[in-house]
Amino acid sequence: MKFNEFFVGQTFKTKSLEMSKEDIMRFASEFDPQYMHLDEDKAKKGRFNGIIASGVQTLAVTFKLWIETGSYGDDVIAGTAFNNIKFIKPVYPGDILYTHVEVIEVKEKRNDTGLVTVRFSTFNHNEEVVFTGDLSALVQK
Repeated sequence: MKFNEFFVGQTFKTKSLEMSKEDIMRFASEFDPQYMHLDEDKAKKGRFNGIIASGVQTLAVTFKLWIETGSYGDDVIAGTAFNNIKFIKPVYPGDILYTHVEVIEVKEKRNDTGLVTVRFSTFNHNEEVVFTGDLSALVQK
């Protein structure tokens, strides 16, 4: 979508994605190798009672689901900021995530571009919010 097609209050809903234990552990082994993501025995004794996804993975899945809506298409130039990031609830193997996206700001930049800021609210299959964050991106007019 072109910058001019975005408006404050506009909303989108992504498809869903199931978080498998294998995907959680594969991601963590490369990008966040902490026990709560990799060591099932130790994780069962911790505060989450088992393996959980990395918050960084939850953020990455949220972004993937947003991009897969095709809303930016080829009109996006680059992300400029990711603010107000909150990991609200743990994500467990078997959780099914989807994201509600709301345009919260559109700002003219230059004659050929503008800044679009969206708020992500990612939910699990129990309709519990697990993640929120605001992404700003430069988009062509």
